[in-house]
Amino acid sequence: MPSHETPHFDSPNFNPLARIYRWMEYLSFGPMLERCRFRFVTQCRDAQNALILGDGDGRFTARLVSINANIQIDAVDASTSMLSQLRKRVDRVSPQASQQVRTVHDDLRRFSPTGTDYDLVASHFFLDCLTDDEVEDLIERISPHLTQRARWLVSEFAIPRAGLWRICGRWLIRFLYFAFAKMTHLQVKEIPDYAGALSRHGFERREQAEFLGGLLVAEMWERKVL
Repeated sequence: MPSHETPHFDSPNFNPLARIYRWMEYLSFGPMLERCRFRFVTQCRDAQNALILGDGDGRFTARLVSINANIQIDAVDASTSMLSQLRKRVDRVSPQASQQVRTVHDDLRRFSPTGTDYDLVASHFFLDCLTDDEVEDLIERISPHLTQRARWLVSEFAIPRAGLWRICGRWLIRFLYFAFAKMTHLQVKEIPDYAGALSRHGFERREQAEFLGGLLVAEMWERKVL
C-alpha cells in the first residue's frame, strides 16, 4: 500500500489509542458510532476518488473499498499508529484493496491535496478535533481539489435539540473533550460549526440521520452546481 510521510509536527497524539480505539468506542457507545460512521457508505459505490480525513483505525476506509472495487483513496491522518491500523484493516479486505489506498501522514491543519478530482470526502468524528477557524481553513484548502458535484460525508457528535438528551449531551461532550485532552493533549473544547463552513463553501446538506436522541449525526453534503 503506497504511503507518504512528512516530518514530525505538533498535534494531538492519538498513537497510544490506536490499538484500543475500537474497544473504547464499544465500551462507551456500543455499536452506535460505527452505525453512524457507515450510515451513507452504500451510497458511495459510484465514487471514483476519495479523500478520507482522520479515519482513525480505518474502519470506514476498509468498508468503502470492500463495496467499491474501483475507488482510489487518499487517507490522511496525523497518527502513524492509526495509519498502521488502517493499512492492516484494508489489507484484510483483499489483495487488491491495498492497491486502492494511499496513506498520507500529515497534519490536516496544514495538509493540501495534490489531486484535483476527488468526488468524495469523508470526515468521521474528526472535525470535532478542530476549531472553527481550522475547519474553515481546511474546507477552503480542499475545495479547489474537488469535482463539481463532490459529496462530503460527516459523522459527528452534536448537542441534542431538547429534553433530557440535550442536558446529558452537553455534559457528555464536555467530559469527552476533557478525557481526550488528558489522553492526547487535544486543545479543542467545543464542536466547531462545520455545517456553517460547508455551506459557506458551496455545499448543501442532502441527507441527515440522528442516533442516540441526536447526540450523534451522520450527514451527506453535496457541492452545489454553479
